[in-house]
Parts: sequence; structure tokens; C-alpha cells
Amino acid sequence: MSWLLALDTTAAVGSLALLSDGELVEEVVLQCPDGFADVIFGAIEALLARHELAVPDIDCFAGATGPGSFTGVRVGLTVVKGLGDAAERPVVGVSNLAAMASFGNAPLRAVVLDARRGEIYAALYDSELRIVQPETVIRLADWLVGLPSSDVEFVAFDFAPFGDVLRGYPMVEAPRALARAVGAIAWREFAARRAVDAAALDANYVRRSDAEILWKEM
Repeated sequence: MSWLLALDTTAAVGSLALLSDGELVEEVVLQCPDGFADVIFGAIEALLARHELAVPDIDCFAGATGPGSFTGVRVGLTVVKGLGDAAERPVVGVSNLAAMASFGNAPLRAVVLDARRGEIYAALYDSELRIVQPETVIRLADWLVGLPSSDVEFVAFDFAPFGDVLRGYPMVEAPRALARAVGAIAWREFAARRAVDAAALDANYVRRSDAEILWKEM
């Protein structure tokens, strides 16, 4: 039996998921308005304890790499890298846009995530979660121009920020808790021996942080 621990801290709602041989054992939703740094290790310890496990029992660690909250992405990946390094286990990074796409049903799944400043994070995936159009940050109207004219299903946490722009398209709301989807994708990578050393794990910000943008403009 092999165990995988997945986590997502890229948005206001975070989550943990424990999988055994690719099957979900338990998912835990984390709601921490002040950030996850102070609660994540306690939540992991409690989850593992409920199943009589400890960190060395985990065969692979996985984390959502973004895009999303810069602080949230950094916290999650720091935890995954730290656990992987301490336990000498491989890790897998999963785009949370790909995790969202896994909740779709159509052959082509257009994932949209509010990036603020009038922009979205977006990517187009097929039913196997392979990238059809790469992840980008762009205005929604501009992105729609480059999409196929039909057979596209949109996936988002919440369609309210996009107004009526997507009216007429099939739409699926993904759950805010993404750890189970991150874990399922990561399990396939682990089983295919594509997990990596903890040092190789990197963030997927898509857009530079406000601090970096301001520094570059000075």
C-alpha cells in the first residue's frame, strides 16, 4: 500500500487530502482568513494521526503550485518541499487550473480564475487534462477570441465575477477544496515515476507579484 498526501493553499479556502493507492481516504477543508502558515502542520499531523500514520509513512507529497495567492502558494510549496526533504520522498507539483479542469465533463475544458485587475488566469485542457492552450493571465474578452467556437465547457469556482460574458456556454463550478483533485493528478504522476526531488519543485505564479511589478517600474 502506498500513501500520498496532497495539499492546496493557493486560495482563501485550502484543503488537505490523503490517498491510498490512488483512492481518496479523507479530505480536510481549511478555512483560515489569516493564512495557513500557523495551522497547516497541525492539520497535517491530525489527519495522519486519524489514520495511524506519520510523515515517514507517506510515499509521495503533492501540492498545488498556483496560480493564486502568492503567499498561499509559497506556504503550500514550502510545506511540501520541507516534508519531502525531511522524509526523503519524491514530490509532485500540480497546477490548480488543471485540478479545476478535472471537475469538468466535456472534451475541451476552459478554466477561468479571477486574477483581479480586470484579468483572469486561464487555460484550456482536454479530457485527459493535457494542455491545449497554455496557462496565461489575460482579459476574459481577449482570451475568448482565441478559443474554439464550439464544444468548450467553462470551469470556475464562481462565475459571478465574469458577469454575462459566458452566457450560453456550458459551465461547471469546481469545489473550492482542490486537494483531492491535486492528489488524483499527482498519483498518476507518482505511479508513472514522474515525481521529482523536493528541490526541483517550483511555483506556477503565471503573473508576477505586485512587489515585483512595482520594483520593475521604478
